[in-house]
Amino acid sequence: MIQNTDVNLLNAQNKVETTADNRQAITEQQVLIAGGGHVGLSFALLLANHGIASTLIEKNRYPTISPNDDRNRSHYLDSRNTALSRRTVQIYQEIGLWDKLQSHACRIDSVQISEQGSFGRAQLNKAEEKVESFGQVMENAWLGRELLLAAQQAPLITLIDNANVSAVTQKADGVTLSFSHYGEEKTEQQLQGSVLVACDGRDSTVRQLLDIGTTTYDYQQTAIVGVVETDKPHEHVAIERFSPAGPLAVLPLTDPDGDGNNEYQNGYRRSVVWVCPKGEETRYLEDDAHFLQTLQHAFGQRAGTFVAAGRRGAYPLTRVLADKQADGRCVIMGNAAHTLHPVAGQGFNLCMRDAHVLAQMMSAQVLKGADIGDPTLLKRYEKARLSDQKRVIRFCDAVVHGFTHPNPVIKLARNAALVAFDKLPNIKPLVATYAMGLKS
Repeated sequence: MIQNTDVNLLNAQNKVETTADNRQAITEQQVLIAGGGHVGLSFALLLANHGIASTLIEKNRYPTISPNDDRNRSHYLDSRNTALSRRTVQIYQEIGLWDKLQSHACRIDSVQISEQGSFGRAQLNKAEEKVESFGQVMENAWLGRELLLAAQQAPLITLIDNANVSAVTQKADGVTLSFSHYGEEKTEQQLQGSVLVACDGRDSTVRQLLDIGTTTYDYQQTAIVGVVETDKPHEHVAIERFSPAGPLAVLPLTDPDGDGNNEYQNGYRRSVVWVCPKGEETRYLEDDAHFLQTLQHAFGQRAGTFVAAGRRGAYPLTRVLADKQADGRCVIMGNAAHTLHPVAGQGFNLCMRDAHVLAQMMSAQVLKGADIGDPTLLKRYEKARLSDQKRVIRFCDAVVHGFTHPNPVIKLARNAALVAFDKLPNIKPLVATYAMGLKS
């Protein structure tokens, strides 16, 4: 059940207990998290895994769910999906959640890369790279369901939903979060904590309240996201295709009733990210036949024949980077810190690596009896993550701009580069390692 906790319960002093095996377990910490989407919930669970308590404020009302709910998919062709890197899978394994997530995950055994109307081809295979898979594809609805259930059942996590943040006040020894809570009647409330972590999305309210600016870039593109069905089984192959309009992806998904990692299943459902120029999205959203025909033209028969499409969503593509990610006792995380182009599926996985590092740093701080919200610590976190973030941002932008540039000389060069990538030794393992999030 969602807890709406009295503020006084959150003002207790930090407390450290000793367990039977003489390890220290932190049972009370004043960590406030603004934003309870996938990143915010994951970060709260990471903290709880270290024994650190947190309170999470979410503007939307969470759905009422229970572990006994019917787990069958209610919409066979209606979902958004996320590609989870191997590193993200490892993080969910660390907090004991992967066993519950895995039934709705579909592994990626191979990645095929090509450009429409060009000769360049490249392929990554798990056998060549000696890995179990390159990652897993999962429906957002299932990921969100399991994250929310885990957070509801975690004694160290307090959830307050249907609440809008209105003010952030920082002092030398703490931070105060003011918000409007919409229960039976609207109430104005405050929470006090040692640190505030903002995971409240691209248009972050906390980031704006802290007067942290952003650097933005409009790609002039819209991503059409949805699920399709093909007449050819996906065989756990992800297809990255580049067109004059932008990068496209068709990723393997689970069957309606079963584990997408079962060797004996033939899946026909695929997640699609189709990028089109801004302003052209309406017809792709409203006309199934046109959408399927366009996909067929772009992909040829690589995925077989596209035979059905579910409801689709359109998302304008804009890169948004916070000018800073640590401000006093506040941290900006997730899409509030960096909203990226969806090419290569790097955005959420980068956020998860950020969350994992900060949780580890906070745990180490508490175990040595230091201030969990020390601004110096938070600045160290920001500095520690910049290298990985900048690398991913550069990679995404290079792919987007490099494969949409119309200059024939550049087109020839990028296709030659694809051939070289496919043939030259020692390049694939390096790229695969970065794509899987195993080197940051």
